[in-house]
Amino acid sequence: MAEIVAVCTSAEKGQRKNNIGESILIKNQGLKDDAHAGFAHRQVSLLAEESIAKMTARGLDVGPGDFAENLTTRGIDLVSLPLGTRLQAGSDAVLRVTQIGKECHDRCAIYYQAGDCVMPREGIFTEVLQEGKIMVGDTLDIKNSYRFGIITASDKGAVGEREDRSGPAISEILLPWGDIISSVIIADEQAALAEAMRDMSSRGIDAIFTTGGTGLSPRDVTPEATLAVIDREVPGIAEAIRRETAVATARAMLSRGVAGISGSTLIINLPGSPKAVAECLAVITPILDHALETITGRGGECAR
Repeated sequence: MAEIVAVCTSAEKGQRKNNIGESILIKNQGLKDDAHAGFAHRQVSLLAEESIAKMTARGLDVGPGDFAENLTTRGIDLVSLPLGTRLQAGSDAVLRVTQIGKECHDRCAIYYQAGDCVMPREGIFTEVLQEGKIMVGDTLDIKNSYRFGIITASDKGAVGEREDRSGPAISEILLPWGDIISSVIIADEQAALAEAMRDMSSRGIDAIFTTGGTGLSPRDVTPEATLAVIDREVPGIAEAIRRETAVATARAMLSRGVAGISGSTLIINLPGSPKAVAECLAVITPILDHALETITGRGGECAR
């Protein structure tokens, strides 16, 4: 199992970094108080201890942080990871690989000492999708990455009279688990909604999240469309959503949302507001990995 052997920061760019033992990985930023935090898609850099050993074998007195990497790792072949690979760093943080290696425009001191430097070839760069504490000794695991679809049920949204804010909210929250492959806005028509679900399922999308159309009005037909598509219900998901969100608002008990499986695709109905979407997903996400691993048969496999 791969692990973190150093957590390194520097006050300025272009400097060797110091192993501070522990820090916080901040979403869309990087390592707290590091000079490279917030640097576009290269928010957090990683280099393997095994790569550093190649330089010490040449007689250089170097160690973690000397190549300006943020996280020094052990037991994982970083350069073989495909772009987009998600990494679980510690218990909470999630990183996504955005770049392998880099072009060095200015030769560093290590290059002039040894005539070579491993960071341009064997270092990788990531962005922080989910924040969390990171410390020496934490594990670094490759996460399964899933394909998601979003269906917004809205009469006004379908004709451009209302901005869809719930769909983008779902997309942002789900980033640590996977990518949105398809996102559509459909009028509150049962047949059209069901057809959109069938289409996404047929394209190998792992989970479909609908938003809107779960209430009591005559046009709220998303649950009926879902029931027409799924092979099996997963009632515990909808029950848990209603139970937990009813603590915040008693109106949650009026939601008729359902959840179920169509082939190997999980379909979950969510309410139609960004706030409600966030509250419901907070209930679901702790079990999302296990649910999708089981449904898709990818339990124990890596993101590749």
